[in-house]
Amino acid sequence: MIQQLQGPRTRSLRNLQVEPVSPAAAAPLAATQPSISLSIQFKFNSAAIQEASRPVLARLATALQAPELADGRFAIEGHTDAKGGADYNNRLSLQRALAVRDFLVQRGVDTARLSAAGKGSSELARPQDPNSPENRRVRVAALPDR
Repeated sequence: MIQQLQGPRTRSLRNLQVEPVSPAAAAPLAATQPSISLSIQFKFNSAAIQEASRPVLARLATALQAPELADGRFAIEGHTDAKGGADYNNRLSLQRALAVRDFLVQRGVDTARLSAAGKGSSELARPQDPNSPENRRVRVAALPDR
């Protein structure tokens, strides 16, 4: 995780996938900022993180506190599939991003280093299949230095 958040890589790991961050994806993020997408499972229609996803988030918390990333700031983006209305998906994705942020803070990551945003279904990972479970994800992106 540390290497993935330091810079882009070409390999994927279980539940982790490096994605380039496009300027259109999030205004404050530069196109070259590294990111990872986490397949975090939530209870249906809920922002409650399922037990199966807690080890992945615990590893992320450890990585964010490593010396290589300790001074970095990170955006946590919640994404949904296209089921449901836009307003509902935006609210749910924000709640899920906040749940991930809160989990990381509980594990010792400074809250000032983390921002949370809900993207709803506006940036589908699989636009050809809008209802795909792959669209339901959390992306963590390194923010540029101030």
